[in-house]
Amino acid sequence: MDSRYDVVLYGATGFVGKQTVQYFIQHTKPSEVRWAIAGRNRQKLESLKAELGVNVDVLIADTTDQPALDAIASQTRVILNTAGPFALYANGLVDACVRFQTHYVDITGETPWVKALIDRYHEQAASTGTRIIPCCGFDSVPSDLGSFLMVQFMKREWGVSCRSIKAYFQMVGGLNGGTLASGLNLYDSGQVDQVSNPFLLDPPGEHSNAESERNRDPEVPEYAAEVDTWVGPFVMGAVNTRVVRRSYALYSQWQESYGSQFTYQEYLKFDEPFAWLQATGVAAGSALFAGIMQQVPLRPLLQALLPKPGSGPSEQTMNEGWFRCELLGIADDGRRVKGQVYSQGDPGNRATVKFLCESALSLVLNTDALPGGQQRGGILTPATGLGEVLAERLRRAGMSIEVGGG
Repeated sequence: MDSRYDVVLYGATGFVGKQTVQYFIQHTKPSEVRWAIAGRNRQKLESLKAELGVNVDVLIADTTDQPALDAIASQTRVILNTAGPFALYANGLVDACVRFQTHYVDITGETPWVKALIDRYHEQAASTGTRIIPCCGFDSVPSDLGSFLMVQFMKREWGVSCRSIKAYFQMVGGLNGGTLASGLNLYDSGQVDQVSNPFLLDPPGEHSNAESERNRDPEVPEYAAEVDTWVGPFVMGAVNTRVVRRSYALYSQWQESYGSQFTYQEYLKFDEPFAWLQATGVAAGSALFAGIMQQVPLRPLLQALLPKPGSGPSEQTMNEGWFRCELLGIADDGRRVKGQVYSQGDPGNRATVKFLCESALSLVLNTDALPGGQQRGGILTPATGLGEVLAERLRRAGMSIEVGGG
């Protein structure tokens, strides 16, 4: 498609959106990537241009103005969207992308909304080779791409399938208001009950009781001998595990199965000497937070204490943050693989921006190397839609991604 732009950054004036603009300024060349910024408010977008000193086009479309959204989608190859909550504000944009065969990436962790996209658009997007790839931020690139690379290592180096992978997260960073707004909307909309389904994003099919038990979310702290410390439930596990399982299910449909009995699970890891105490405290705090969120009268009180949409951590907090995702895999023959995804910078902002922007650039600059070739489309995942291409781009962008036997 001969488009005017390669990428349009929608939601560019938001807290994360502004960081995507800065990333494109620093990491793209005008001769290679034609890009524009878009959103609802021209004055804010023009002010952003002036503040950052960038000369790019400004496109205007309210999230409820379908003709304006259509006009944007029709003149670009890729839409990069940071305007959430996505269940409230992204439906028209995705609809336009599917109809105009424009690839799409975002940073949602709203799995019920992703499920709705699958039901509504997967077959149509698949038939035209249009890649609609939500969850391209910290939710859920480390989990999904890391697992994919572990499986590929087992197949390539040993010729065997994967039996299981566990991921152990550690991180330091801050929260931004957009992420919290998306979480609050899950409760306000009544969609939160869907989140507990471990196979929410899978294609239609039956799952045995044994399979459900193997994939049940962790609920309490436990001692993990594999990492010799205490671990607890990871707050984003209910998002990331669903995305990884969708990748597994789609690759199985394409006759590229991870393994017939593949399971994936993830945890929050704590260091000694107070690992048990920390694991217990975080698990209890998470349960308390969820309990308060389920009480409608108490929700506004909690909301008043949390960061507002458009706000987020300080530059110092974002620069000093970091995350580490340790991956431990077991092959069908019992051999073990270790992996790690590590990045300096706040995971919900610095790392998320890198994940998202490099996902969009993968779709623009590496089209011939994308998994599945030009014909692959649908509501995809980072692993099924971007795969090794994204991993290599992230490595070149300074992220540590390692996989090896151990």
